[in-house]
Amino acid sequence: MISEFQDLSDKIDRLAQLTQSLRAENYLLRQANTLLSAENLAFKERLIEAQRRVEALLDELPKPPEETVDEAEPADAAPTDGAPPDPVAPIPPHPGHVRTEGAR
Repeated sequence: MISEFQDLSDKIDRLAQLTQSLRAENYLLRQANTLLSAENLAFKERLIEAQRRVEALLDELPKPPEETVDEAEPADAAPTDGAPPDPVAPIPPHPGHVRTEGAR
């Protein structure tokens, strides 16, 4: 019977040690959580400020000209008669990709 009490006492001691260990770990985790929450808030504020500055820069850019429906169709546009494009016809190069003499 004494050994049963000793076993029970040992289990209670281990339980008390585990409880203390978990409380210490919980305390450290709460501190880390508080620091990370503050850091997260600072990052959110920086992100909002960066977004505000980008939007301000975008507002300063000139607006692109509005296209109207009545404008003439460009010469290099595909026909709109519903016919599929000719698969053998050469594709003209994009004006921005045309290399001129002396350009490197």
